[in-house]
Amino acid sequence: MAPDRKHESRLPPGPRLPRLVQTMGFLLGGPRFLEACRRRYGDAVTFSTLFDSRFVMLFDPGLVKQLFQGSGAQLHAGEANALLGPILGERSVLLLDGPEHLRHRRLLLPPFHGRRLALYEDVIVRATDAEIERWPIGEPFPLQPSMQSITLHVILQAVFGYAPGPAEEALAVRLREFIGPLAEPRNVRLLAMLRGGGAQREFVRRRQAVDEILLAEIQRRRELPDEELAERDDVFSALLLAQDAPDDSGAAQLARQDAERAASPRDERLSDQEVRDELVTLLIAGHETTATGLAWTFDLLLHAPPVLERARQGDDTYLDAVAKESLRLRPVIPGVGRVVRGEPFPLGEWLIPPGVEINPSIRMIHRRADLYPEPKRFRPERFLGDDQPDTYTWVPFGGGTRRCLGASFALLEMRLVLRRVLQRAALRPAQPEPDRVQFRAITLAPRHGALAILERPPTPVAKLPAPVAA
Repeated sequence: MAPDRKHESRLPPGPRLPRLVQTMGFLLGGPRFLEACRRRYGDAVTFSTLFDSRFVMLFDPGLVKQLFQGSGAQLHAGEANALLGPILGERSVLLLDGPEHLRHRRLLLPPFHGRRLALYEDVIVRATDAEIERWPIGEPFPLQPSMQSITLHVILQAVFGYAPGPAEEALAVRLREFIGPLAEPRNVRLLAMLRGGGAQREFVRRRQAVDEILLAEIQRRRELPDEELAERDDVFSALLLAQDAPDDSGAAQLARQDAERAASPRDERLSDQEVRDELVTLLIAGHETTATGLAWTFDLLLHAPPVLERARQGDDTYLDAVAKESLRLRPVIPGVGRVVRGEPFPLGEWLIPPGVEINPSIRMIHRRADLYPEPKRFRPERFLGDDQPDTYTWVPFGGGTRRCLGASFALLEMRLVLRRVLQRAALRPAQPEPDRVQFRAITLAPRHGALAILERPPTPVAKLPAPVAA
């Protein structure tokens, strides 16, 4: 009997170089290597490196759309993030797939949308003011650590619900020790931490030091009445109250929810471990990544005087466009992944077999000249007006049902920090050209931390114009 060719796997073409050579191409060649492969093999390329014997990388928004619209039951993003399990915890929304992922996502989503976001604005502005006051005058300093300090305190106060003081600072110290390796060049130390030896023991000790505080705080808040928790504005307390509840959106919706609960029977509320894992996930996703995005934004702004002059006018729409263009030109995360499970996954003219990971390349899609004319130019006007990039052309937060839950929060934070710094501080670049990209454990960060110089003391808060009521 002839084979059923309709179900035969068909992988895209790719380089036949040894795995070591391809690995060096990624590590040393970066975008140049990827662009050369895209031009030679097309918009979907199969690679083989020392880290993954076979995976497919996408460079075309149409193919990315197919992937993002695919079934979560077949395309496992959680499996693609498995390396982060020892850091985030196995019950993190980033590591879950299928009904469990959808359940966690529904419970996590409300605090990051709508009116809840407005509650965090004052926290962001106050954290920014405190950091501005620490900047040296007249000498170069890196903006990245300052942005890390701002975003960490925002996470601790808006997400974890800690008031400024000794308790917040104690947790901040332990968190900095725990997540410090994520901000270091490459990921060699990270891999060593997770694979054994003395580095792993030190990592476990630091993780336990964080868990000691978080789990004790979870237990303390569990003992509070629900009414008292409901009066708090932080995400931590919202997670403790979050629970599954059927809605009135119709029989089909109810049936789907019942099927999901039956497929994974659990208590209505998140367990202590689940709350802990989601808090650490929000810390990792909302601290280092947003800080890196802000550092890049200021670095690009200070090297583009016309853009800087317009940004200083404080228009929120333009500041949003500045942040989005920065995330296009300097995406913080280079790509995302989905592992195919079950049946082969149809992708364009290809049929990707189970076990193969598919990776949309965020930074390469953002560099395409046919999508972004003059792609190396920092031009926020791309994100103004009616002809803005769509959700498959601009993908710094991923997409589909796995799009970053905190995307709206991150953009709000970037806009508010931008506006406050431009109101109070006269910064100029400390280097003639924008900083070079350095791949760290999980981010593409400024190699020298985005060096800047504060030309004069910051404007006192009391002398700023009163905010205009919305």
